[in-house]
Amino acid sequence: MENSIQQILASFDFPVYLAPMEGVTDRSFRLVCKEMGADVLVSEFISSDALSREVDKSLKKMCFDERERPFGIQIFGHDEQSLVTAARMAETASPDFIDINWGCPVKKVVNKGAGSAILQDLPKMSRLTAAVVNAVHLPVTVKTRLGWDSSNKPIVEVAERMQDAGAQAIAIHGRTRAQMYGGEADWSLIGKAKANPRLKIPVIGNGDIDDAAKALQCRDRYGVDAVMVGRAAIGNPWLFRQIKGLVRGQEIALPTYEERVRTVLQQLRAAASEKGERRAVLEMRTQYAGYFKGLYNFKPVRMRLVQAGTIAECEDILSSYSEF
Repeated sequence: MENSIQQILASFDFPVYLAPMEGVTDRSFRLVCKEMGADVLVSEFISSDALSREVDKSLKKMCFDERERPFGIQIFGHDEQSLVTAARMAETASPDFIDINWGCPVKKVVNKGAGSAILQDLPKMSRLTAAVVNAVHLPVTVKTRLGWDSSNKPIVEVAERMQDAGAQAIAIHGRTRAQMYGGEADWSLIGKAKANPRLKIPVIGNGDIDDAAKALQCRDRYGVDAVMVGRAAIGNPWLFRQIKGLVRGQEIALPTYEERVRTVLQQLRAAASEKGERRAVLEMRTQYAGYFKGLYNFKPVRMRLVQAGTIAECEDILSSYSEF
């Protein structure tokens, strides 16, 4: 019998997820976040259509390291048969759970009827979720948003429907599809879903968790069972360590320059072993601003880093920086 999501979350004092983010949360970044204190990790989202066709890129996204557990594989799609096939394929990789993405707001996903598009058809959302639950033996969770737009925020009903369909937990991003990633996340509606006396499954709150104090405030104010950290972790995996430290009453220490460099190079080398050095170096360029935020006169160094083509070049550039 596989562990339930309730059992998984109960094994942590205050469960903190790393949110799945396409093009960001590859295995190299997930491992760094795990080392820094992230409790639950989820794969980048995988198209059920592509997975059912055994597209190599999608198959590779299911790969994970045993150190990443508890780990979930996230799938998205709009067709019942491809979702069921994808879920069964994901199960063969032996993750701890399967997650369904019912929240992605990106146009190319929504236009196909996947991601947050499903929030316009709740009966279909229930039917497809139940089909995945019935197709696999692993726990199934879902990630979604408050609703489609400001006039359509049925998250309380959505959470009930997902529970009735057999989902063992629901992660709620406190924005509508129309908001995309702008404006402020509305945690009051996340709290309302959690406070619904009919809802028994765990609620994971997501949106604007950008420091340790906010993570604890959201937990205490809205009663969520866990929080999920997304964009704020990009270039700042220490956020997980800071959240854990605050929970335990420990002093929150900022990373030294040496630790920042060590972590960047660790991530670069791990990514290079999976994707090749050139691609790893290119993808890391978007994270330097976060990794070295707040350092005096670092911009010229960052400009050199984004032009570097090899890890050795990056290492040389980083070793040349002096904060004084």
